[in-house]
Parts: sequence; structure tokens; C-alpha cells
Amino acid sequence: MRINVYESAVMINAALDDELIDSIILKIKETIINNGGEIREIENWGRKRLAYMVKKSKIGYYAIFRFTAPSKIIAKLERYFSLDEQILRYLTIKLDTEAVEYLEKNKIVPLEEAVIPPLEEIEPLAVEEKEEEIDENGK
Repeated sequence: MRINVYESAVMINAALDDELIDSIILKIKETIINNGGEIREIENWGRKRLAYMVKKSKIGYYAIFRFTAPSKIIAKLERYFSLDEQILRYLTIKLDTEAVEYLEKNKIVPLEEAVIPPLEEIEPLAVEEKEEEIDENGK
């Protein structure tokens, strides 16, 4: 069985409490892991205003899952998405190698994990001194 890299964007009903949203995200994560997948990254975009109403909701909570898994998992995962009434929309795509490389290269490092050098080690920028040109009128 071939293992692929997938990305699932899920829009959850934002009218739910944060605890319920977290439990839905945890269930999705467990569904992926229990069916032979491995989570690479989860992005919580949070609540966003929608351009139009979706299932009588004006606001959606977005979560993006990137994972590696066998291809058979997608049917099970999307069935789970369609049966859960709190999941308003979903989209799962297979990422090609170029997309995976792009995501790895442009990965945003959280501020807590960022390595910031001490101020003493930062070299000041070289500023070129510009000679003022004086014209014949002295200006």
C-alpha cells in the first residue's frame, strides 16, 4: 500500500465552545492515527467570518491537518467528516513532492521556538554616508 502526504481543511461550527471544538479536532487526529496515518502538522486558524452562510452559520472554525497515510484512509476520514454534524465543510487533497518541499521550506517557526540571538551579537547595518552635493547656488 502506498503512503502519501495529505492535507485536510476542516471547517467546524464556530458556535461551539472551545472545549467542544478541541474535542472534535482531537477525534479527527485520533481517526487519522487509528487508521494508520501519522500527523505531520495541525494548524488552527481559529474562527473566521464566512463570505456566505453555510448550514445556517456565518462563522466557521478552520483547522488544517497535514498527515501521511495510506490511500485507503481518505474514504474513512471523509465519511467521518460527512457524518459529524458539527463539521460544516471539508476538503482533502494529496500533496505532491513540490508542495511538501515548499511547506517544509516556508514553515513558520512559533515565537516560543524561534532562536533569537542576544542583542550584543547582532551587527549593526552598514550605512553609507552620502556626500551632499552642493550646486553652484550653494544649495
